[in-house]
Amino acid sequence: MDFAEIRRNVDPVVDQLDHQYLNEIEGLAVPTAEVIARWIWSRLKPSMPGLCKLELFETSKCGCIYRGEDQETSS
Repeated sequence: MDFAEIRRNVDPVVDQLDHQYLNEIEGLAVPTAEVIARWIWSRLKPSMPGLCKLELFETSKCGCIYRGEDQETSS
């Protein structure tokens, strides 16, 4: 997939989260990295059918990898 196309899909989702109080966003009442990754996935997957993995980091050493339903791992 072309990076410009990825940006067209990802930027609007990131904009919904950027500088927002995450607890007030529907579906993010408990905004852990795992919950946020699932939330992002649910918004990207319909427009990006080839999406196979989403990595989200809270810090350089803490985050999660999400691969769709019931395939989540944390580090």
